[in-house]
Amino acid sequence: MVVDELPAEVLDDLFHALADATRRDILRRCGREEPSVSRLAELYPMSFAAVQKHVAVLQRAGLVTKQRHGREQLVRTDPHAVRRARQALDELELTWRGRVDRMSGLLASDPDPDPEPRRGESRRTRGHER
Repeated sequence: MVVDELPAEVLDDLFHALADATRRDILRRCGREEPSVSRLAELYPMSFAAVQKHVAVLQRAGLVTKQRHGREQLVRTDPHAVRRARQALDELELTWRGRVDRMSGLLASDPDPDPEPRRGESRRTRGHER
């Protein structure tokens, strides 16, 4: 399992990076082309430094790499890291689906979900304060 294999810090960095809409958009753009950080900065209503910080968060999570090309730094999405993120989410989904299925099974196997009231309690008053 990917989730079990990756250290918690790696997963934290990965999901922190993906939690921001601007970073997800940068990731998408860098998957289609390899823009420079300067070009990315032109695309967003924020400073160059702010875009650079977003790229650094993505880079720390391993989702993008930067490569110097002359005076520019080109940003490229790492498809293997994106695949790891998808696998981690798939595994979390399977875990939760399994839990929901087990809970559904337990509820379905309960022969009498509304047992007889205890002595001194009617079905109508049970669960309500008197």
